[in-house]
Amino acid sequence: MVGKGGRPRFASSSRRGDIAFTIGNYSLISFFVFICVFPFLNQFATAFSGEYAIQTGQVFIWPVDFQLDAMKAVLIDNIIFRSLLVTVFLAVAGTLLNLLFTVITAYPLSRRDLKGRVPVINFILITMLFSGGMIPSFLLVKELGMLDTLWALIVPGLVNAFYVFIMMSFFRSLPEEIRESATVDGCGNIRFIMLFVLPLSKAALATIGLFYAVSHWNSYFSAVLYIDNPDLYPLQVKLRNILLLSQMDTSMETLQEEFGLELIQESLKAATIVYSTVPILFIYPWLQKYFVKGVMIGSVKG
Repeated sequence: MVGKGGRPRFASSSRRGDIAFTIGNYSLISFFVFICVFPFLNQFATAFSGEYAIQTGQVFIWPVDFQLDAMKAVLIDNIIFRSLLVTVFLAVAGTLLNLLFTVITAYPLSRRDLKGRVPVINFILITMLFSGGMIPSFLLVKELGMLDTLWALIVPGLVNAFYVFIMMSFFRSLPEEIRESATVDGCGNIRFIMLFVLPLSKAALATIGLFYAVSHWNSYFSAVLYIDNPDLYPLQVKLRNILLLSQMDTSMETLQEEFGLELIQESLKAATIVYSTVPILFIYPWLQKYFVKGVMIGSVKG
C-alpha cells in the first residue's frame, strides 16, 4: 500500500515497530543492570554515610551526611591489612602459577602429533564431570602436608580443566606455518612457546588470567576447610567474620573513644565490603579489551 507522498505505509509502520522494540529492549536491559548494580551502590553509599542517615533509612544509592569514619576504622584495624596481603599473594602468585601450568598442559595436548594425547584429554575431561569430593580432597591435602599453609589454596586448583580446553582450542587456531618456519630456523619447543606462542596468546591469557584471579580473590570455602591460623585467612574469610561475627582486632568502643570515630555496625560492614570489592573491580577495565576477543578466539575454532 502506498501512503501520501508515494511512500509505502508498511515502511513507516515497520520503523515505529523498530523504535518501540529498541526502547523496550533498552528499558529492560537498564532494569536488569540496575538490579545487579544496586547492591554495590547501596553498600558504597552506606560506607560513606553518617550514622543518623543509616539508622533512619535515608541511604539509597548516594551517600547522605558524607563522612569517612567507617573507612578510617577499617584502615586502623590490622585485620584487614593482613587478610588483604594474603589475598593479594593468592591472586598474584596463584594466577601466575595457574597460567604457567595451564599453558604447559594445553599446548602439548593441542599438538596432533603428540603420542598418547587422546587418553590424557579423556582423563582431563572426566575431571570436569566427576570429582573426588570434599573429604578425599581434604585427606589428600593433609597427606601432602599442606594443611594450614597458603599452598593448600593454590595447589589443589592449579589447573582448571575447562580453561585447559579453551587454551587448547586457541593454540590450534595459531597458524601451523609459524611453527614450521621456527623449526627450520632451529627453534626448540620451549623457545618457540616463549617467543611466538605466548605473545600471540595475550588475549586468551588475559581472559583466563582474569578468571583465575577472580577465583583466588573470592576464595572462601577452601580457606575455611584447610586454614586454621587466623593470620593466614584471606580477605573473604575475614569479611565473613566481620559481617556475621563482628570480629575485629580493635573493638568499636576503642575506635570511637581513642580515635573519635562515629561508627555503627552497618557502616563498618559496608566499608569492609568496599575494601574487598574495589581492587578486583579496578583490574577488569585493564583487561576488558582482551576479554571478549580471548573468549571468542578460544571458542570458535576447535
